[in-house]
Amino acid sequence: MQRFTKPECQACPHRKNPLMSCCSPEELEFINNNKSSQHYQKGQLIYQEGSQAMGLFCIYQGKVKLSKAAGDNKEQIVHLLHAGEVAGYRALVAGVRYTHSAVALEDCVVCFLPRPDFLHLVQANQQFAAALMQLLAHALGRAEQRMLHLAYKPVRERLALALLQVQQTFHEEGDALPFRIALGREDLAAIVGTAKETVSRLLSEFKDAGLIATRGSQITILRPTRLQELATMYD
Repeated sequence: MQRFTKPECQACPHRKNPLMSCCSPEELEFINNNKSSQHYQKGQLIYQEGSQAMGLFCIYQGKVKLSKAAGDNKEQIVHLLHAGEVAGYRALVAGVRYTHSAVALEDCVVCFLPRPDFLHLVQANQQFAAALMQLLAHALGRAEQRMLHLAYKPVRERLALALLQVQQTFHEEGDALPFRIALGREDLAAIVGTAKETVSRLLSEFKDAGLIATRGSQITILRPTRLQELATMYD
């Protein structure tokens, strides 16, 4: 494990995220005193599908994928997270086991707040509880939309949409355009819900059409407007 300085909640650049922004200075100190922080290497498991939910995970640094095991040793990526977002809250609130795994897409620093301390905030802070309900509602909306896309959108349109969603998730204000990211074909196929070979073929077609540029695992989005047109062709 890489040594690092434990992030301080009071000085965290993400303290204005939907949950932490609801906390008073005293509650931020409470979180800071009760949490732990850990460094995860690229590809390392943060929590595993089927394990009991023990606390809330907050991404301080890095990118994370939430994925479910599928047939034939494949996976489905159900959501992507960036720094400042939280994970594991649905299973935590329901008191059930995780329905997906969280895996570091790159080197990450993740903070962990144990379940009793998380529930204390839910019970003591109405704004925190309301913000949590909003997160749950948004997660349900994403799940419904993904189900519809898998059922009705052709693979080409789903790939265009996936590229735009990756850009929306990971592009940071002030970053230079065009947007580029290193994302493996297997991960992209797991987002789209298709075979790696199909993604590779369609990426080549997108590249030939001037929509993207590729170099190894790095993908650069050149024409997001045209990708948007493709992604919504059957809406």
